Amino acid sequence: MDYASSLLGLLPGARRTPGLRDLLAQAATYLPPADVERIREAAEFGATAHKGQKRLSGEPYIAHPVAAADILADLHLDADTIVAAILHDVIEDTPIAKEQLAERFGPAVAEIVDGVTKLDQIKFKNREEAQAESFRKMLLAMVRDLRVILVKLADRTHNMRTIDAMAPARRRAIARETLEIYAPIAERLGLYKLKLELEDLGFQAAHPQRYRVLERAVRRARGNQKEFLGKIAAQLRNAFQKAGIEAQVETREKHLYSIYRKMQRKRATLADIVDVYGLRIIVDTVDTTYRALGVVHGVYKPMPGRFKDYIAIPRVNGYQSLHTTLFGPNGVPIEVQIRTADMHVVAESGIAAHWKYKAGDMSATQRERARQWLTNLVELQGEGSSEEFLESVKVDLFPDKVYVFTPKGEILRLPSGATVVDFAYAVHTGVGNRCVAAKVDRRLAPLRTVLRNGQTVEIITAKGAMPNPAWVNFVATAKARSAIRQYLRGLRRSEAIELGARLLNQALAEFRTSLEDVAPAAMQAALGELGMKGEDELYEKIGLGERLAPLIARRLLTGAPEEEPGGVAPPIAVAGTEGLLVSYARCCFPIPNDPIIAYLSAGRGIVVHREACVNVDDYRKHPEKWLPVVWEASVDRQFVSQIRVDVVNKLGVLAAVAAAISTTETNIEHVSIEERDSELTVLVFEVRVKGRKHLAALMRTIRRMPDVLRVSRTIAAHSPGKART
Repeated sequence: MDYASSLLGLLPGARRTPGLRDLLAQAATYLPPADVERIREAAEFGATAHKGQKRLSGEPYIAHPVAAADILADLHLDADTIVAAILHDVIEDTPIAKEQLAERFGPAVAEIVDGVTKLDQIKFKNREEAQAESFRKMLLAMVRDLRVILVKLADRTHNMRTIDAMAPARRRAIARETLEIYAPIAERLGLYKLKLELEDLGFQAAHPQRYRVLERAVRRARGNQKEFLGKIAAQLRNAFQKAGIEAQVETREKHLYSIYRKMQRKRATLADIVDVYGLRIIVDTVDTTYRALGVVHGVYKPMPGRFKDYIAIPRVNGYQSLHTTLFGPNGVPIEVQIRTADMHVVAESGIAAHWKYKAGDMSATQRERARQWLTNLVELQGEGSSEEFLESVKVDLFPDKVYVFTPKGEILRLPSGATVVDFAYAVHTGVGNRCVAAKVDRRLAPLRTVLRNGQTVEIITAKGAMPNPAWVNFVATAKARSAIRQYLRGLRRSEAIELGARLLNQALAEFRTSLEDVAPAAMQAALGELGMKGEDELYEKIGLGERLAPLIARRLLTGAPEEEPGGVAPPIAVAGTEGLLVSYARCCFPIPNDPIIAYLSAGRGIVVHREACVNVDDYRKHPEKWLPVVWEASVDRQFVSQIRVDVVNKLGVLAAVAAAISTTETNIEHVSIEERDSELTVLVFEVRVKGRKHLAALMRTIRRMPDVLRVSRTIAAHSPGKART
């Protein structure tokens, strides 16, 4: 006790290093004596375990976990969380094992400490991977017990308070991570006080000069603004008193990082940011909030379009309040928030309010929202790299701004910029995968339509429909992006396996054999040499172009004589409907009945070119990658082809040629003007045709036009972006 007390009592009451006495005093205000005693025992245990260890600042290491625990005690969290915060580095930095913690302080404490510890015990190839994978593990630990992230946030907050001891480069890196990841997580969980502190500390560490300049400017403006707001607050108190409403009116100041972001967003100076200060009004009931709003609007006129009702439609993190902006004296805007006392607790403490008021309906709803968000993250993390997961979740960390309705009147919250496809996936992954059309406010709308507040969206699905790869380019939510990629990845894999088996069979045919004739022992030996788990993995690698079928065939037939293959490989028949792993080169635009050749491209599968395409010249040195291909006898689809039309340069000629093309029942995909002078214009059309006969008929129609000088089909030239005939 003497050692721990003397060590933990250092600098009691100091902001940066709260001592044990401060922690115990804070805990005693809301926890029973038995829990306070557990916290004291944990502090003694931690002090002994960390004995001799020091921080970069030179102070004893135990000061850090005690300070983190004090941050959580300020949020009135339960005793297990406080104890776990004190011991959160014990497993990682001392010989103490998880089992010892469980025996001494209970399994809940041991699990929380273990969850925090595991985040930092993985080795990575680079810093980016480390950050992303650590983030993934942290979120998964949060799903098991939300208190893991609460301890992690408190740990990061105290580290940010004492970050001055670190080298400048390391300071900036940690500050960026804090602003990009930890502060948004705190906001998403409704931990507003922690979020504000993390943002301001991160801003100060990342941009120290900007922070100092802005802080001085705000300090200079503070006196006049406070006096100005004080008069307005007094007017509102008098108005509430006359209306018989009990209301607490507070002035509030925007924190520096919020002001800085607004200046950046609006490209404005501090003098242009007039809402640095605002008012907060706290009343007793939800009904009174709306009555108070009416009183406020009776004293000062509201600004049109600046009212938000987060009580009827709460933010995704559970935040509830009425927001309005008033025309103050001399036209100065005044931001006002109106909420109940319970709403204020949730606004300040967020998810922590669950442990503070376990019986309250609002805190239960708060926790359920957080749990739902975390469950969605588990779905996201199953596919793709850690870096991709991190980027996806960053999108979801920022506050939602769009509220739209299902046809039954249910509200869905989506991030700003969300599209109809995002809405479909928000309803259900299956709905998104089968989405083919949509109605927005009862009118048909394109799937890439960006949604606005208050719209009603109805999704039209079709059996057998599948996601379009192009959707990834415009969806705004991580859930939609991940679901599309996961579906296409699964589809791509099954196609790759099928294609790989066909290619290997084709290669074996040159040796007058097939996959059915390959001995199981030979296949297993080849798989072992290649480090593959099964035949499907081998076929997939071949289908994706990552392994060459002829080389695999030779390896499978190692007992065969070393002579040239004597069989004839059957060509692969293509029809343009093969799926994701057969593509048609856009340099030469092959169409049915063109002489074609195919090239196996790593990661892309089969790429089909016209034989005359000069872009394939460089690949002719690798004959093992070329595949014989032919068109199927009947091809029932259209292909894109490109034609070049030289015309007399005169008014309306482009419209005339386009009209002539439409008479042949041909769709124009794209048109561009390649060259132009006073006499001649060169038009390049991309058109959809069924084959060479259709294209020939189209070109004859255009050639008959009086202003057309020449019509030809283009093929790739050596210089990208140009074409030759």
